[in-house]
Amino acid sequence: MQPTFSAPSTSNISVRRGEPLVVIDHVEKHYGDLHVLNDINTVVNRGEVVVVIGPSGSGKSTLCRAINRLETIDSGTIAIDGEVLPEEGKELAQLRADVGMVFQSFNLFAHKTVLENVTLAPIKVKGMKKAEAERLAMELLDRVGVANQAQKMPAQLSGGQQQRVAIARSLAMNPKLILMDEPTSALDPEMINEVLDVMVGLAEQGMTMIVVTHEMGFARKAADRVLFMADGQIVEEATPAEFFSRPKSHRAQDFLSKILAH
Repeated sequence: MQPTFSAPSTSNISVRRGEPLVVIDHVEKHYGDLHVLNDINTVVNRGEVVVVIGPSGSGKSTLCRAINRLETIDSGTIAIDGEVLPEEGKELAQLRADVGMVFQSFNLFAHKTVLENVTLAPIKVKGMKKAEAERLAMELLDRVGVANQAQKMPAQLSGGQQQRVAIARSLAMNPKLILMDEPTSALDPEMINEVLDVMVGLAEQGMTMIVVTHEMGFARKAADRVLFMADGQIVEEATPAEFFSRPKSHRAQDFLSKILAH
């Protein structure tokens, strides 16, 4: 199926499943003299899982946060489902409602129960009735394996449980896309797999995801495509099989030699 809007003509775009959902076109971002995003061009298609990896400071998290304007950009465009991201106002709020975000630090409301954390946005943003929102929330909490924690406060949960609640909360808005920024990096090693299992399940169910992570196992197992970033640029883009077995750039070869040696 052809896209309904023009995609940038760049060499690193390859259309796979479905039509383009996210189109990033010549995006630039500076922090003072630091060039954190340098001419970023890529497309993420519906149902695709794109994993963004690279060394610290390469621009991965900035790119992830720019996709729903938690970070502003200096130039270029980011379009989601054919709509260019507005800078502010109701249109931006509406667009953000279509994009789930899972952070490194969970960001749950400490003074609300698990159930209230998941129902808050559907009730406040979508105008859902409380009973309907609670039914949806319990389904989602069950899906991520923490339904039995619904009446607890976040502080009573382990880090892995809190992150699974955060994933349920993002799913409650029925997003077109979920962004995950280092979702396992704040977790103890034994908790990482329980969150990765939920992420793999979402991938298998066709959720469109952009995931910034250091978890190479997840990239190999669940990604349709790996973007390797360094120095604010997308240096390489490939399938996991291609990237991990035959990285083309010296930068990627050096990165993989260091992380895969451990």
